[in-house]
Amino acid sequence: MRKVFSILVENTSGVLSRVSGLFSRRGYNISSLTVAETENPGLSRMTVVADGDEPILEQIKQQLLKLEDVIEINELRSRESVCRELMLIKVGADLEHRTSLTTLADIFHAKVVDVSNDSMMMELTGNQDKLDSFIKMLNDYEIKEMVRTGITGLMRADAEDYMDNVASD
Repeated sequence: MRKVFSILVENTSGVLSRVSGLFSRRGYNISSLTVAETENPGLSRMTVVADGDEPILEQIKQQLLKLEDVIEINELRSRESVCRELMLIKVGADLEHRTSLTTLADIFHAKVVDVSNDSMMMELTGNQDKLDSFIKMLNDYEIKEMVRTGITGLMRADAEDYMDNVASD
């Protein structure tokens, strides 16, 4: 089972280590982790993706809530949230292949951000499936380098309203 947790934390030294430590002590790998300051400089939001058994992931969630730096945890379910990832990918591209790569980038709404004599770098955002599909479409080209940010996301506004109504019933 895969769960995506959005964790609002105080922006303090060591909070990332304490949060990731809970997963490692239970023997579960974090498959994706993003963290950055929010609109409030005193707070950061972590998006953690982990695979594991339902009871263990629920126990980790409860243990996270006990950390003094953790303010709130939401599970980002697909219908109740918007999740995205950013990828930069450098592809070998001589003059004869640039047109086909640019066409492919346009189809996926990727942006060409750098061009050299022998390569092109593209930026693509979207869900994991979209990024994976783009990579598959590049099978006939040489991928020189690639980096992905990992998933980040927020709950939809109507999902929060729905959860508030359920909690008050």
